[in-house]
Formats: sequence, C-alpha cells, structure tokens
Amino acid sequence: MAKFTLTFNKEYCKGCELCVTACPKGILALDKEFTNDAGYFPVGITDQEACIGCQSCARMCPDCIITIVKND
Repeated sequence: MAKFTLTFNKEYCKGCELCVTACPKGILALDKEFTNDAGYFPVGITDQEACIGCQSCARMCPDCIITIVKND
C-alpha cells in the first residue's frame, strides 16, 4: 500500500508542468489522452507507490489543485 495518496482536481489543472519539474521522484506527467473542460492536458501520477510525500508538487502548483494525504 502506498504511504501517500496524491489527488488532483483535474478540471482546474492548466497543464503548466511546474509540479512535474518540482517532483524529485519524477513520477508526475501530463495525461496526453484526456483534456479537461478548459482544453488542457491535466497532470497525473505515474507511480503512486513511489511518492515520498514531500509536497514539492503541491507547493509549486499555482492553482492549488494537488492534495497529498498520508495513509495510515
């Protein structure tokens, strides 16, 4: 089981990739097969198990669309 769970409010993501570059584990990427209602490719996680919960992605996001929860 993953130690942390990342969730994204994909409808508000603008695909700026700031979180992608901020992630030290390199586990975030834009979803090139889905566009939100605004026409952007939103971010997603490629390996939930690898997340270390550092919150670099959430702090970098200008639209505050990323939530990180520690799993017990």
